[in-house]
Amino acid sequence: MINVGLYYKVKKGHEEEFERTFNSVLAMLKSTDMGIKDVRLYKDVNDPQQYMIFTEWESLDKFREFVASRPFKETTEFGKTILEEMPKNRIFMNETSI
Repeated sequence: MINVGLYYKVKKGHEEEFERTFNSVLAMLKSTDMGIKDVRLYKDVNDPQQYMIFTEWESLDKFREFVASRPFKETTEFGKTILEEMPKNRIFMNETSI
């Protein structure tokens, strides 16, 4: 299992649009078997244009499949119209001890 943080800076005035788009993508993800376990949206209380989507995936391969998918590419293309800059991703690998 892995966790991925996706960091976004949204153009001023597009925060609600970003949140609606997030909910729509979340609904799509929940209706498929893409390997996603959990998704949470966080908003910076000191900078309401800063967001992080924290995701939990079955595996790194499943996350990579999602990034290569058509829905992700369509969302990324749309994001160019409402984001200040390119999103940043950070992969957190979970290790279990025996």
